[in-house]
Amino acid sequence: MLRTPASTPAGDRPAKFTRLRQLLTRPELAFLMEAHSGLSARIVEEAGFEGIWASGLSMSATLGVRDNNELSWTQVLDMLEYMSDASSLPILVDGDTGYGNFNNFRRFVRKLCERDVAGVCIEDKIFPKTNSFLGENQPLADIDEFCGKIKAGKDTQLHPDFTIIARIEALIAGRGVDEALTRAHAYVEAGADAIVIHSKKSTADEIFDFCRQWDNRAPVVLIPTKYYRTPTERFREIGASMVIWANHNLRSSIQAMRDTCARLKAEETLLEVEGAVAPLGDVFALAGAAELEEAEKRYLAAETPARAVILAATRGESLGDLTADKPKCMLPVRGQSLLERQVEAMTRQGVGDISVVVGYRADAVDVPGIAKIDNPAHDTSGEARSLSLALAEGDGDVIVAFGDILYRPFFLSLFDDRDEDIVILVDPAPDTDGGETVRDGVACSAPFRDEMALDSAAPVLERFEAGGRDGVWVGLLRANARGAALIRAALAALEAEGALDTADIGAVLTRLAEEGTRIGVVYVRGYWRNVNDLMDLAQARDAV
Repeated sequence: MLRTPASTPAGDRPAKFTRLRQLLTRPELAFLMEAHSGLSARIVEEAGFEGIWASGLSMSATLGVRDNNELSWTQVLDMLEYMSDASSLPILVDGDTGYGNFNNFRRFVRKLCERDVAGVCIEDKIFPKTNSFLGENQPLADIDEFCGKIKAGKDTQLHPDFTIIARIEALIAGRGVDEALTRAHAYVEAGADAIVIHSKKSTADEIFDFCRQWDNRAPVVLIPTKYYRTPTERFREIGASMVIWANHNLRSSIQAMRDTCARLKAEETLLEVEGAVAPLGDVFALAGAAELEEAEKRYLAAETPARAVILAATRGESLGDLTADKPKCMLPVRGQSLLERQVEAMTRQGVGDISVVVGYRADAVDVPGIAKIDNPAHDTSGEARSLSLALAEGDGDVIVAFGDILYRPFFLSLFDDRDEDIVILVDPAPDTDGGETVRDGVACSAPFRDEMALDSAAPVLERFEAGGRDGVWVGLLRANARGAALIRAALAALEAEGALDTADIGAVLTRLAEEGTRIGVVYVRGYWRNVNDLMDLAQARDAV
């Protein structure tokens, strides 16, 4: 009598076992994509595939061992458990030769069922196996012995739809189509639910010969790793039930890692690499950080989400007709507006609450994921007024940014280097395009050096000043809850003095610094652009 595994699907969705069986038996050709870890399993599901091939080659290579049963079946089970937990897709595992005789295999089947793994494919070779693409004339298992292994697995499975697929290696071993057909008939008679007919030739001729003679007596699965030039439509015409893309996630990841390592070895800097790799936020998302955040909301005291304020109320008159119908924050750079690029950068860094202070042509500011705060006096006031309006509508940690700047997303992670209540980013050598005075110049307690002494004090802001002795503020700052309260108090003092509408943020930060507030400075060279005129806009592509 069959036992149902402890793990069952939520709602009315069929069990993973049933879904794999449906993929094999439906009229349409099905596709499985290789995965070798919980992360890659989640990526396969994210891509829209309906099932996963847990490749023995890929799992072995991931742990740095050969595809010769050097990976034990218990190690395979551990990897499969992570994959099954990470994805809702049915998994068909590459079970090599079944890890021994019928007794080893039936225990393996039981353990797969307990982990919600939907099926196993075993090949008719001798244990320990040799990869099919290595060597010639590989020995094959005795047909009766292999049939006994299939029967033992079917008698042991814990779910009626658990799938056992027999992989025929007769073509790999040079035994020909007749031997392959003899084995296929025996294996299906013993209880195999489907057949994999395997070949290492670069054409699919012998595969198609087998399929024509087999005539769909049981579902046929193809693994076209070697005959990849064959059009997929031919697989449909021949009546194949399933195609497995067997190792391409592993191979693509190897190439990507080699490229990244080579670039870092040659350039010895992360600046160009960071934009070419997946953001950390993507890693957290794939690992299920969002689910943990939701659970924390249910089970832990609530925390204020990461918040940002973007000041974008001005038109940008120096840009002429380009801003006749929209503020400069909505000017496009390589197909995305300045504001869209900022929102994307902040979202990648986990900022979930983004407010934009608008004024001129507020109706043209249309970017998903933002809340708009109106500055009705944008014509007669400046950035300090806009910041006052924004900080009045929230508390807690906040990132403040000008709406007319471009920067690499990694800028936002630089704030983590410092623990002051307020931290700003400063470029010590800004590109002034001819030496004109740049706004938002700063003087700091220590200038930038390529190599700061380990015992040197971290630089802090002394004041904003014309010319900028130590550099220029990039237009990004981060304040924790205490820092935000200090900024609000300084803004309120300027309001009381009647000076808020004419003040800029530099005046606010200078006031705080002179009152004794330590404002941390992180130096960053290049990779940003402040868009004030047509030349800035033309050169903005260098900052993205």
